[in-house]
Amino acid sequence: MTDSVLCEQDGAVATITLNRPEARNALTAESKTALLAVLRECGSDAAVRAVILTGAGRAFCAGQDLREHAGQLEAGAAPSETVRNHYNPIITAITSMPKPVVAAVNGVAAGAGASLAFACDFRVAGRSASLLMAFARVGLGADSGASWTIQRLAGLAVATELLMLAEPVTAERALSLGLVTSVVDDEELAGAARELAARLAAGPTAAYGAIKEGLAYAATHGLADSLEKEAQLQDALGTTQDHRAATIAFVRKEQPVYQGK
Repeated sequence: MTDSVLCEQDGAVATITLNRPEARNALTAESKTALLAVLRECGSDAAVRAVILTGAGRAFCAGQDLREHAGQLEAGAAPSETVRNHYNPIITAITSMPKPVVAAVNGVAAGAGASLAFACDFRVAGRSASLLMAFARVGLGADSGASWTIQRLAGLAVATELLMLAEPVTAERALSLGLVTSVVDDEELAGAARELAARLAAGPTAAYGAIKEGLAYAATHGLADSLEKEAQLQDALGTTQDHRAATIAFVRKEQPVYQGK
């Protein structure tokens, strides 16, 4: 945890907060390095069963800090350096984390900031939130997985529109397109994200991790391979305490208590 990225744990839920509100939580090399470290720590901590990602102040994340980026370009750095060294590992850490990740989108989520939200399993947006795929505005193509995630959330036509036209998308339109899971009043955002994360943390998190793994695999494989992957994941889950406890609870008409193992 650093000043630019905060992490607070409440029970089994960890809340990661991008904390550069004066810059709309734009991402610097330091904050990207800190974010990746915190994500990996939450991913490996058995006491953390669900994660919330949000931003401090009035913005979720404005994407790359362009002041820092301009200085790096003047120094001869290629844009792909931060993509490979920072953004790709961050998106991988979110998507491969064996537990649910909820984005609480407050205010603007632009460029790589929007991509962070798209990489999460759930996106709860405040009513005043907006999404902006700003890459084309600075003469760049998509990064941070946006070319992959938007197509899978909303289809090729929407991905093309958002990335090429680079116009803001309101929270309500994002909901209609399937880009966010739900929209709530701004003052209810933190509570709604917390309620969802707590519900997930109390659930069968081992199964959630397998569901994430199975979905990621099926996105790039055919039916036959995906069927076999499902069978392999069921083999592993069939030996868990959660599966046994839930089965017994079902037979006894009781509520199961999940341990995530």
